Amino acid sequence: MSVHSQSRVLAQSKTRTHIRYYILLIIFLITAVNYADRATLSIAGTEVARELGLDAADMGQIFAAFGWAYLIMQLPGGWLLDRFGSKKVYSYSLFFWSLFTLLQGFVGWFPLAYGALTLFMLRFMLGFSEAPSFPANARIVAAWFPTKERGTASAIFNSAQYFSLALFSPLLGWLTYAWGWEHVFIVMGVLGFVLTLVWIKFIHNPPEHPGISKSELEFLKDGGAVVDIDHKKTDGTQGGPKWSYVRQMLSNRMMLGIFFGQYFINSITWFFLTWFPIYLVQEKGMSILKVGMIAAIPALCGFAGGVLGGVFSDYLLKRGFSLTVARKIPIVLGMLLATSIILCNYTDNNALVVTLMALAFFGKGFGALGWPVIADTAPKEVIGLCGGIFNVFGNVASIVTPLVIGYIVKGLHSFNMALIFVGCSALMAMLCYLLVVGEIKRLELKKS
Repeated sequence: MSVHSQSRVLAQSKTRTHIRYYILLIIFLITAVNYADRATLSIAGTEVARELGLDAADMGQIFAAFGWAYLIMQLPGGWLLDRFGSKKVYSYSLFFWSLFTLLQGFVGWFPLAYGALTLFMLRFMLGFSEAPSFPANARIVAAWFPTKERGTASAIFNSAQYFSLALFSPLLGWLTYAWGWEHVFIVMGVLGFVLTLVWIKFIHNPPEHPGISKSELEFLKDGGAVVDIDHKKTDGTQGGPKWSYVRQMLSNRMMLGIFFGQYFINSITWFFLTWFPIYLVQEKGMSILKVGMIAAIPALCGFAGGVLGGVFSDYLLKRGFSLTVARKIPIVLGMLLATSIILCNYTDNNALVVTLMALAFFGKGFGALGWPVIADTAPKEVIGLCGGIFNVFGNVASIVTPLVIGYIVKGLHSFNMALIFVGCSALMAMLCYLLVVGEIKRLELKKS
């Protein structure tokens, strides 16, 4: 090694880098596209339904196709992450979900009798491919961020879902209006392929990252980051986590409270991801172009709430509050605000409706700290698998919410009961954390 190279390495070891923030930025951008790909059908849904001759119940079933596959693949996805590591599994996941998004743009090429079935299958495969994404995000944050920064980091990647709706709803609405609904899927699929290349090039585990300094790596280790999360196992668990670990997590009261709480929080998310634009078109008489713009307002508020919830939680932690108090206060306050969605049933003023939706989505974002809590509580041996179980519970809502709302709207010809359903979900999430979870701490597994 030359003198110049030695001096450069020495300087880098003494200067703390901030590579973890670049890693977080990439996760944020990919998660935004992840959620945009889920929401493509909600934006293009009115036009797709018209062309394929689908009613509200049919659309509910197609929306739910994503959820079925996403749910089925959570445990296998978590096992794959713990077995092969975040980078490799996420690379394949991102490539294939982009492919199945792209293919949805060609559903109109099929005979009308097969169009609905083809769309159902492509949405199913989209969910199948996206399944490892959020458990992988949780693993990467656990590896790259110390405990005192983890709430903010997790809240930032989780808030990408709101940023996604704010950024992509106007774009996708305009694409549907100007070019046709097919281009919504084609544009998002191509964007996903580009991000796959970015992911492969720039994402590494902390010890192997070429840009990280020795001081930053030590800072992560000393702060509780699980920097060796993807190192080869030597304790006999390399073949995959034992099922006794799953039983221990499912029999632990704290974990069950967190898991069920995520189901109720996700019920709010899936209303906004599936039926909200259709609600504005059918119930409030807005044009699809206007809906694309209007849908961005609650999404921006959700993004602000998502970031502020994590920042506020970490602020409480740094001020000396316990981890339990620091995580639960934002969740309770946020879920109370989210119940304001019910008030939309009592006004015909569209501006007030959008304001109430924005307040509800802000609250949902502020209180959506499930992923920071999982990063705090998941057993170190199986963070990916624990994230998978967490996502299984949470994404039951991706099946239940679209179906329930679809049948409510078809049966009652109104969204009123649907909004009550969503508001009550927020209350139940709050009660899970207040009455079930108890103290928030990392679960220690018993070795069998």
